[in-house]
Amino acid sequence: MSGEALFQRITGPDWAILPVEIRALHDGVQGATGTASVERGRNILARCVASIAGFPRSLQSTTVTVDFIKAGSDEIWRRNFGGHRFSSRQSAGEGRYRKLLCERFGPITFAMALQCTEQRLTLEMRHWDIWRIPMPLFLCPASNSYEYTENGRMHFNVEISHPLTGLIIHYRGWLEPINQSFDKN
Repeated sequence: MSGEALFQRITGPDWAILPVEIRALHDGVQGATGTASVERGRNILARCVASIAGFPRSLQSTTVTVDFIKAGSDEIWRRNFGGHRFSSRQSAGEGRYRKLLCERFGPITFAMALQCTEQRLTLEMRHWDIWRIPMPLFLCPASNSYEYTENGRMHFNVEISHPLTGLIIHYRGWLEPINQSFDKN
């Protein structure tokens, strides 16, 4: 199992039903490039939360690159939205987070279930913690995050909000592997 990609290890047999364009971006590629738009929340609290998380400012149709860096069994995702860089560390959950994707932004970790269908990969928030202290899920920012395919490309949608702030960040666009081709059969 150690040779399998992170998302494949977590999803198990459901991995095979995902569209090939989605699997290609999570199957050992070193980077991806594409185009994205970013919308940030407008109230002061939402802007503060987005800044603390390192999210980019609002941008329309900007170049995006993502470097996928293997770090043992984890992956570090370094994103660049039009010159604004931010990163996270992704790992397979253990203990109460077993079978979940854990994504860490500084001291905050979000544990998400990966739901696979023939049309999309959906990330569903299940747990979160701050400095490894479990937090109540009702306090967690809401996430509407998924990947899908259109016109032979992997598209992504990440929308994060909270009842106290409204929209925090919404970024969406498409990505293709850099310098790698994949078989669409």
